[in-house]
Amino acid sequence: MITFDTHPDRYRHWKLSFQGTTATLAMDIDEDQGLKPGYKLKLNSYDLGVDIELHDAIQRIRFEHPEVKTVVLTSAKARMFCSGANIYMLGSSTHAWKVNFCKFTNETRNGMEDASQHSGLKFLAALNGITAGGGYELALACDEILMIDDRSSVVSLPEVPLLGVLPGTGGLTRVIDKRQVRRDHADIFCTMSEGLRADRAKAWKLIDHSAKAQEFSAAVDAHAARLADLSDRPGQGAGVTLTPIARTVDDAGYHYRNVDVAIDRKLRTATLTLQAPAGEQPADIGSVVAAGGNWWPLELARELDDAILLLRTNELEIGTWLLKSRGDVAAVLAADVMLDSNRDHWFVRETIGMLRRTLARLDVTSRTLFGIVDQESCFAGTLLEVLLACDRSYMLSLPDQEDAEPQLALSALNFGSYPMVNHASRLSTRFYGDASQLDCLRALVGKSIRTEDAATHGLVTVTPDDIDWDEEIRIAIEERVSLSPDALTGLEASLRFGGAETMETRIFGRLSAWQNWIFIRPNAVGESGALKVFGTGNKAQFNWERV
Repeated sequence: MITFDTHPDRYRHWKLSFQGTTATLAMDIDEDQGLKPGYKLKLNSYDLGVDIELHDAIQRIRFEHPEVKTVVLTSAKARMFCSGANIYMLGSSTHAWKVNFCKFTNETRNGMEDASQHSGLKFLAALNGITAGGGYELALACDEILMIDDRSSVVSLPEVPLLGVLPGTGGLTRVIDKRQVRRDHADIFCTMSEGLRADRAKAWKLIDHSAKAQEFSAAVDAHAARLADLSDRPGQGAGVTLTPIARTVDDAGYHYRNVDVAIDRKLRTATLTLQAPAGEQPADIGSVVAAGGNWWPLELARELDDAILLLRTNELEIGTWLLKSRGDVAAVLAADVMLDSNRDHWFVRETIGMLRRTLARLDVTSRTLFGIVDQESCFAGTLLEVLLACDRSYMLSLPDQEDAEPQLALSALNFGSYPMVNHASRLSTRFYGDASQLDCLRALVGKSIRTEDAATHGLVTVTPDDIDWDEEIRIAIEERVSLSPDALTGLEASLRFGGAETMETRIFGRLSAWQNWIFIRPNAVGESGALKVFGTGNKAQFNWERV
């Protein structure tokens, strides 16, 4: 079983150090410590295990080190920054593993960009050697790129000419959308295997700065300090320790304090039940900071994020997730008030960010999501976002006992605090930005919304009564699990992000389409495909048809 929790004491591939307001993450990959057997991580190439450590390090910098304003990503190996994803790992992996690996890798890079945009944590890629493929894609996720000018180091995206695949973990999209490299320059760059040295890379906007070898260290310090001046991070004070997630795994599923995952392998479903806060909650910001990693919003976000990753990676046949909630609506709304009224405090800001990224990970997960609102539900405020992320939702109607019906509730956080990867709220996305609809919903903030009103306001999909409830949900689930998983992946990815595209929606759409398709084509993974013959001395044999 693959898990995603680690700690700097257990890192095998990264060295994390701190000096003043700068954190340095130096890639120093142990080639004998791949996550799976059968390949060596030579030339600072990476696999999922390397990205798990990177993800953990960034999370810890955000929460445990408020003094840090700039993160420098560099290499501890001479003349080699990173050669990208390990080719032998890709060549020997299953299709699902490759695509899930690409998705997690890009989510981690999105997390860096999220930290820059929302938390003021700036990133500098200090390329002290050859930077290829996924290594350059990692650099592209940073705010700025500084490259050593030693006449031998290059940047490259060589996937097309060398491997018959694509820089599909955001490389092509970030080159165009983020760095705004001219199309003709990008076309040359992405079809040449040898890459570009610093002078031409800078002229083509592929990097921001360059420095001679003897000046490189001083240039790193200067650019890190300049980026720190752009940050609004505290720059001082104690952080909040991210304690280990309390998780139990058994044959029935995964069990946490605030999240429970019950897996039905025969039906191929997982039921994720989220708990509202229980007991006395922090009443002021001092108590919130003292609660630290045990504060309900942060603990819930970390547990749900962990559950999503475990299910995505280890339970490929569990294609339908049923989302439920349990607890007191008022307790959830009170937690939201604390979040909203203290959003300018660095710890609360990071907690909102953790919730935002976890909900976004749910959005881009290739699984059917059904929301189930029954009498014990508490889909309010932040937890309502989970319901709004679903592909459809069912809310119990009790025509003869309306006071006993479940209720929904909106909070201020539902109107922009947790944007999706299309940069819009789930409510705005749901109603395609209809201002009158959103104004009507704002007027309901903090109020109880029973079943009929929830349907009237478009917050739920279907409202079966108590006579039909069990049967209607059973039929809906059985119908869904009978459909092609491939078709559903394409369907859900196409429907979830209506409206204008963003860099992120294009990246994830292409991960669902380009990568899924190209990674199963014989030109890439056939017996004579480029990924299979790489490093053997044999030349790839291509089917020359354009399809």
